[in-house]
Amino acid sequence: MSNWLDEIKWDSNGLVPAIAQDYKTGRVLMMAWMNREALQLTATEGRAIYWSRSRNKLWRKGEESGHVQKLHELRLDCDADVIILMVEQLGGIACHTGRESCFYRVYDNHGWQTVDPVLKDPQAIYQAGHAHD
Repeated sequence: MSNWLDEIKWDSNGLVPAIAQDYKTGRVLMMAWMNREALQLTATEGRAIYWSRSRNKLWRKGEESGHVQKLHELRLDCDADVIILMVEQLGGIACHTGRESCFYRVYDNHGWQTVDPVLKDPQAIYQAGHAHD
């Protein structure tokens, strides 16, 4: 029996893009990267764990903010090179800007318009000096 992780087409850096969606509404909350260990731990622990390219380490979503993503389902696309996580976003905030989704800007009249409110001030979410969760 083959390892389910071997069926994924990891990129040259050993990463795969992972899209988090709200399991109830289907709204895309964020996109991040996973390496093999992050995906294995996500499946094992039942919560989203990503690979932080900027910090070069595992990133347990919510470890600083408390905005944990509880995993409901993992999906793999037809080319085996993109993961979707259907999650329950604890606290209702996925973005480090304090918004529900990282995709809060809409293209309109040749520019990007912010359409989602900040639900919680990022400075109230994070300790000083941390760019994001």
